[in-house]
Formats: sequence, C-alpha cells, structure tokens
Amino acid sequence: MKVSVVIPLYNEEENVMELYGRLKHVLEAMKSGYEIIFVDDGSTDSTFSLVEKIQEKDSRVMAISFRRNFGQTAAFAAGFDYADGDVIVTLDGDLQNDPADIPRLLEAMKDCDIVSGWRKRRKDPFISRRLPSIIANRLISKVTGVELHDYGCSLKAYRRDVVKNLRLYGEMHRFIPAVAKWYGVKITEIETNHYPRLRGKSKYGISRTMKVLLDLITVKFLLSFSTKPLQFFGPVGLLSSLAGFMISLYLSLEKVLLGRAIGGRPLLLLGALLIIVGIQFIGLGLIGEMVVRVYHESQQKPIYVIRKVLGNEDK
Repeated sequence: MKVSVVIPLYNEEENVMELYGRLKHVLEAMKSGYEIIFVDDGSTDSTFSLVEKIQEKDSRVMAISFRRNFGQTAAFAAGFDYADGDVIVTLDGDLQNDPADIPRLLEAMKDCDIVSGWRKRRKDPFISRRLPSIIANRLISKVTGVELHDYGCSLKAYRRDVVKNLRLYGEMHRFIPAVAKWYGVKITEIETNHYPRLRGKSKYGISRTMKVLLDLITVKFLLSFSTKPLQFFGPVGLLSSLAGFMISLYLSLEKVLLGRAIGGRPLLLLGALLIIVGIQFIGLGLIGEMVVRVYHESQQKPIYVIRKVLGNEDK
C-alpha cells in the first residue's frame, strides 16, 4: 500500500527541514511505498527554497508552489490532485502534528475509509484557539450529524477514492468527513499527539473562525439541498404567498360585504408584501435549479494556480 503525505506550507521556513526529517524517519520505518507532497501556499519567506533543496536530494518528494496565497483548502486540493497513493495522509507543517501517529492512522483505516485525528490534549491557548474550536466542533457535529471531537485537526488519513471525488473551496477541507459521509463512507477518530508551536507564527485567528461558521452554513445547504434547491426555497415561498393571499382575501371580503375602507390599513401592505416575497422565493428556487443544472454540466473553476511543480516527472 502506497502512502501519499500532503503537507500545506505557508511561511514555515523554521520548521520544514525538521518536519521532513521526522516524516522521512517514520515513513521509511514503515517499509512501504510512500511519497511526500509539500504544497507551498505562496510563502513570502524561504520556505519553498528549502523544499526545492529537499526535493533535489529525495526523489520521493514532490514540491508544488502556488503563485500566491490561496488558502489551506486549495493547498490540500492541489496535493490530492497530484497524489497517487492508495492512502492520502494530511498534516500541518508547523510541527504541532506528530508524524509518528501516521502508522496508527493507517492501522485504524483497515475498517474504515477516513481516520480523523483528535487532539484530545491540545497544546494551544484556551481562549484564542481551543474555546472557539470546541464550540465550532460541537456546532459542526450537530449540524452535519457526523460526531467528531476535532474537525480542525489536519492529521487525517483518507482512502484515495474518497478525496479524488471531492471538490474543495473556501475552508471546506475541515468538512471533508461530513461531506464524505453523505457518500456513505465509514469514518472513525483516534487520539493523536499535539505539541505547542515553538517556531513561526500561527495563521489562525477569530476571522478564520467566522469563515468556518459561514462555510458550515454552505455545507449544510449543499448536503441537504444541493440538487434540489426548489425544495428549500419553495415551501417558504408557498407559505408566504398563501399567508398573503389569505390576508388579501380577508380584506377583500371586509370591503365587499361590510363596506369598510381597507386602503390605509397596514394589513393590506403586509398581505401584498407576503405575496411578493413568496413569488421571489419560488423564483429563487427555480433559478437555483437552473444553476445546479449548469454547475453539473460545466467544469468547475480552479481554486488554485500553480507556479512550479518539482518531482512530477513520472505522472
């Protein structure tokens, strides 16, 4: 079984050499085929220069460089596109994930399709990192129905056929287990080691947490209504139109049977507004149906642009 290890990097010049050394030690001890794919996400330091030097000396290393910073999801997507292992393992490039956990992930994969790491003893600041993560993990589990303790842990293992069928964008990489579950894959979670960041600067913050929450709304919609948007917008539109129609009917009967003036009543405006809103929701659902059809019949826009690829001669 060949293993592809995908590692996104962004300004990790202080960590990449040590990470490579640890990773190579673990993979060689496994005595199975492997490749290491470093994806430089538009670093502004010497990260890619160091990766180039590694690749020159090790033919099992592939180096991919983006023209600019496209984000971690795009970096994972590029790694998945170029990986040819039977199993694809992902981890961060900041030395907080432990490469020594990889054999344990592969062992757990015998009975499932995705193995997700759980940083049970996470070594990050509580207020700025761990607390938002706890809240987000519980919310994601509740919304998606996939019970994981740690969606944000990059240390995961996937069967090749799982990730090759996924289209990623935004901050969607953390939702891969939830999206894959929709396809019927089996997912498990194991505890993994976690270390504090000793060198370099963290790229996570509150703004990224907000992006994750917004992407969660997108994921929920895609999982439930991606192929049937009219079933989401239609009922709302019908209820709104029905309520507006009933109000308008009531006022019309008052006008005809009782002779009351209805021109200046707020209820008349409400009835008209509900009818208009209902029609708009139904129209939005129909537009969504057309967009879905066009989406499935056309090629998706690429989410990254590569400047250079090294170590890809045989692919």
